[in-house]
Amino acid sequence: MADYILRVSAAGGLVRGFFATTREMVNEAARLHETTPVVTAALGRLLTAGAIMGHTMKSDKDLLTITIKGDGPVGGLLVTADSHGNVKGYAYNPQADAPLRIDGKLNVGGVVGNGSITVVKDLGLKEPYSGQAELVSGEIAIDIANYYATSEQVPSVVALGVLVDTDYTVKQAGGFFIQLMPGAGDDIIDELEKTTNIPNITALLDAGMTPDDLALETLGGLGFKVLDTLPCRFHCNCSKEKVARVLATLPQKDLQNLIGDGKIEVKCHFCNTAHMFSDEEIEGFSNETH
Repeated sequence: MADYILRVSAAGGLVRGFFATTREMVNEAARLHETTPVVTAALGRLLTAGAIMGHTMKSDKDLLTITIKGDGPVGGLLVTADSHGNVKGYAYNPQADAPLRIDGKLNVGGVVGNGSITVVKDLGLKEPYSGQAELVSGEIAIDIANYYATSEQVPSVVALGVLVDTDYTVKQAGGFFIQLMPGAGDDIIDELEKTTNIPNITALLDAGMTPDDLALETLGGLGFKVLDTLPCRFHCNCSKEKVARVLATLPQKDLQNLIGDGKIEVKCHFCNTAHMFSDEEIEGFSNETH
């Protein structure tokens, strides 16, 4: 199944929902960064959240960055997304590991640890919007819901999951956001509370459920309607030209220190692509900008 996000409205517009399947996206991130299974799960959950949150923005040029910093072995996670479903991200320590939980599942909370989540939205205004919240569990989904409740005052039900196969590939990945809009009453809240009793999200996906099925499972009692089917993918827009522009801003002393080995390699944090520059190219940056 190709990755996509289903955007729905329910309860006469008082509830909005986003339901995603993201296996290909998470598999690509795991391949590029050679992550351990538990880091694949952690990064995959945040990538799924980023893809959904990106689609809540309205302008074509809006950008979103989610940063999780914790005291666990992974150190932190960073994901960026635009409003078109393009998302990219990386783990500070992709080879981090943690013992399995007592129930035998990957210990995402253990590899992330205690810390904070920061969301920055560049909406084309003079200053970007920035919100922050403490990590509640390190398991990502609860932390995203807590961020929305404390920083944006939007009550949310969030489920995120990644199922890693025995060969370390991603078997299933996806999740959903269900959010209450202003004016939602207790009857709607009571209905949504039933979603806390549904099985694990990856179990539902592994049983063959699609985002459409998940919407019916969670919002079937609230008369939902499908608004859009939205794209999502792991996509890095780095290029040698963009890296060159960054290098050209370095002080002349730093540029000169790079010269001498014949060539230098600059790797993109997001996709691990190596961009090569010769001494002559570095000399050119120095002559052009200083």
